[in-house]
Amino acid sequence: MTAVKTTETAAPAGDIPPALPPAVTGGARKRRRRGSSFDRMLPYLLLAPALIAILWLIGWPVVSVFVTSFRQLNLGELVRGEIVWTGFDNYVTVLQDERFWDVSVRTLVFTVSVVVASVGMGLGIALLMRVLTPWVRVALQVAMLCAWAMPILASTTVYQWMFDQNYGILNKTLVQLGFDSFAGYSWFSSGTSTLSVVGLLIIWQAIPFLAFSLYAGLVGIPRDLYEAAGIDGATGWQTFRAVTWPEIRTLLMMVTFLSTLWDFKVFAQIWVFREGGPSGESTTLPVLQYLEGIAKSHFGVAAAISVLMMVILGLITFQYLRKLLQTEEGKI
Repeated sequence: MTAVKTTETAAPAGDIPPALPPAVTGGARKRRRRGSSFDRMLPYLLLAPALIAILWLIGWPVVSVFVTSFRQLNLGELVRGEIVWTGFDNYVTVLQDERFWDVSVRTLVFTVSVVVASVGMGLGIALLMRVLTPWVRVALQVAMLCAWAMPILASTTVYQWMFDQNYGILNKTLVQLGFDSFAGYSWFSSGTSTLSVVGLLIIWQAIPFLAFSLYAGLVGIPRDLYEAAGIDGATGWQTFRAVTWPEIRTLLMMVTFLSTLWDFKVFAQIWVFREGGPSGESTTLPVLQYLEGIAKSHFGVAAAISVLMMVILGLITFQYLRKLLQTEEGKI
């Protein structure tokens, strides 16, 4: 046998690609670094136009109200274009007015009462929809959607007709049932009764949103948990406490917080009914702000009331966020 000897032939030196100079490789690395930095900044650049628009539409009015609260801005200054700085005089005027404190307490009591009633009834209807038959549940949901879609002024007008002293269907129905004392009864003779009627209207308007939101949370609860509770012999109340409540607690906190913000700022319904009357007994902070700013043209004082309202709502928001972060679902 003839041995075949193979040898590797070295490639010519000219075929080996020359090494890139350090300047070229350094430039590539810089381009990669610039590219990665741009990629990281790209989401923020895309969000910047929307963020600027939101800050302009929301932030600028807040700043304007805050600045106005330190000015004497009545109708004369507004017409003449004068800028008169008064420091904290508007806040002193508001805080020294006993009416402001009475109205603040009335607003808080009204808000808490309406929120508790509306959230409680919304939760009850949501629990009811979970056990209803499909056709009954759909009929109830359609009825709530119709109530939810009704404009505020239209529903307020309907309630005015219902509670009218002479022609209201409520008084006539009560008289037919034997309550003769309600013949010609005025439901708007005092601030308490006026706010009670307004509260019923707001509760009626709020229940659809609350019921649908809470029902969505209830639907997401696994049925296995209810079956396990039934096997353990738990009662309805025990099942609610052990299964339903932990699952919807965060959602319930959220809708309660939103309802508090909305009901605290209610203006249209109160103003349409009696414009804060009789004798200012149904005036709340939004109505007081309107009376000072629009009716009396004391825009600086009205701006100070607005800032104090924002402070109150800010404290409520802080408490909500603190409670949310304390829950197991809200921990970061």
